[in-house]
Amino acid sequence: MTQHAIEALTFDLQGETFALEASLVREVLDLLPETEVPGAPPFVSAVINFRGRIIPLVDLRLAFEMACGDPTIDTRIVVIEHPLDGEPTLIGLRADKVHEVTSITQESTEDAPRIGLRWRTDFIRRLARRDGDLIVIPDLDQIFAARGQTASVTSLHSTPTR
Repeated sequence: MTQHAIEALTFDLQGETFALEASLVREVLDLLPETEVPGAPPFVSAVINFRGRIIPLVDLRLAFEMACGDPTIDTRIVVIEHPLDGEPTLIGLRADKVHEVTSITQESTEDAPRIGLRWRTDFIRRLARRDGDLIVIPDLDQIFAARGQTASVTSLHSTPTR
């Protein structure tokens, strides 16, 4: 019997494990200098220079109403390519720690319960079970629609900046 599975990059936010489809991930970076954007919402309060492109830096902890801790030696930026307004867009996501790429089978996932979670359930695409722990697979479309400021992101088709 073949189980439908996705390859996913797992990472931590405030001690909780999250996963993103590995096909979205372009690169995992050490911390880079950030430029604060005056007036930007805290969810996307800074930009980084990623290979000559200015890309937004999103803090998913804020979408899940988690405290923002100080960066540690394990803090990383996960650069993903995600469509926003129909355009493939590079976005940096802060992660407290990046783990490995793992296989998550459809059979190991389930919908988020409608009650009992401390997070908005519409921000969770699925919950996966692995070795007795839960992995949160966030619904980036819902998060960016509710929290994102798409006008502040850079399309892949934009001219690189210096």
